[in-house]
Amino acid sequence: MFQGTGSDVGKSLLVAGLGRAFIRRGLRVLPFKPQNMSNNAAVTADGGEIGRAQALQARACRVEPRVDMNPVLLKPHSETGAQIIVQGRVWRDAEARRYQALKPELLPFVLESFERLSADADLVLIEGAGSPAEVNLRAGDIANMGFAEAADVPVVLIGDIDRGGVIASIVGTQALLEPAERARLKGYLINKFRGDVSLFGSAVEILKARTGLDCLGIVPFWGEAARLPAEDAVALDRSLGQRGGGTYRIVVPRLPNISNFDDLDPLSAEPGVSVEFVAPGRPLPRDADLVLLPGSKATRADLAALRAQGWDIDLLAHTRAGGRVLGLCGGYQILGRTVADPDGVEGEPGESIGLGLLDIATVLGADKRLARVDARDGLSGEQIHGYEIHMGDSEGSDRARPFLVLDGRNEGAVSADGRVAGCYLHGLFTADGWRAKFLEGLGASADAALGFEAMVDRTLDRLADHLETVIDLDRLLAIARAR
Repeated sequence: MFQGTGSDVGKSLLVAGLGRAFIRRGLRVLPFKPQNMSNNAAVTADGGEIGRAQALQARACRVEPRVDMNPVLLKPHSETGAQIIVQGRVWRDAEARRYQALKPELLPFVLESFERLSADADLVLIEGAGSPAEVNLRAGDIANMGFAEAADVPVVLIGDIDRGGVIASIVGTQALLEPAERARLKGYLINKFRGDVSLFGSAVEILKARTGLDCLGIVPFWGEAARLPAEDAVALDRSLGQRGGGTYRIVVPRLPNISNFDDLDPLSAEPGVSVEFVAPGRPLPRDADLVLLPGSKATRADLAALRAQGWDIDLLAHTRAGGRVLGLCGGYQILGRTVADPDGVEGEPGESIGLGLLDIATVLGADKRLARVDARDGLSGEQIHGYEIHMGDSEGSDRARPFLVLDGRNEGAVSADGRVAGCYLHGLFTADGWRAKFLEGLGASADAALGFEAMVDRTLDRLADHLETVIDLDRLLAIARAR
């Protein structure tokens, strides 16, 4: 099990890279994260949902993602509340304090999933969440040492030197653990190192003297990580601003409950395109070619936030000037006339007035649609393989002009002037042929040789190459086998 000295130390990426490295040794490797908190989710083949990071790790291990790889997924929809997904299905909603009391009920599900994976693998790579140093949350823990003790697994710590204070973070983390928990620590990794690694030699000696732990590897900072899907909005907030250096400018408002924003990664990879996430407090740029509203875990709340920023006014000015707008999932709902939540699925029951850029009305419901789907562009005939993950249905006159044909049915809507569109499909831009046709239709250039999915796979191979030279894989495997 890999636990971090803090959040965002690179656990997800290291597990993905190690998974690819170990399968190249002929092992059957499966990833596992007991509890994840993220609004970036993936749909499994059996119609469940898990964190996007575990889906990427499964891909690195060359296996299909399954719900057991992330048995508890928390999807925040407010500052203090979240939807709880258990083994791929909605379990219930809970505020943070109530969730702490519910965690003991979730441990049996977590252990059940872990045992199923263990029975089907030579090696299971387990990712912790946050840090075991959060001892105020230790009671009922299922994400770090609570799980490690229940499943009886060894632990390797990961420290992020890029943020500074890595010696203190490793020493302090160990100091806060109980004696039995410390005994589970078998070593540590230093991640995101910049500069001359030899300068860290004395630090290794200090850490050995203070903790008794061995250094299992020092991983240099790896800039290619930006080519892989981010786990959650923490990474997005760290890198707000422009991605890509192309002349066609796509602008994305950074809404509070943004979800599945990895939809935009293939666009960022296009050399002729730049994708800019606009932070709160800034207007939407007037020279944007396309404004894209991404998915949302709390549509009405994000609609209110959009208005509070004055972005609704910017959007109306953009469309009056002939600009284009595309909404995906929650962003699609925001573009309509109304969004109703009669049962309080996302918060207080009620109805919100939408932006009115599409003639559709949305009603949210308790049933969540989770499905991998095949779609086709009605004009170009290009095929798309994506997924749906949403609660609610949208109807209205603009649906007579569908954006796509999805599993034989019309999907999405287009305005009468053709400049505003939206749909529920995620993952649509990964289809190279369709993405090229879409961009060309907007007057943007597309790289016919990009091959986005192949690029992701090559990046995972390079990540494994990167880790094999700096991490003691034999030692890690011996630690796992000694369990």
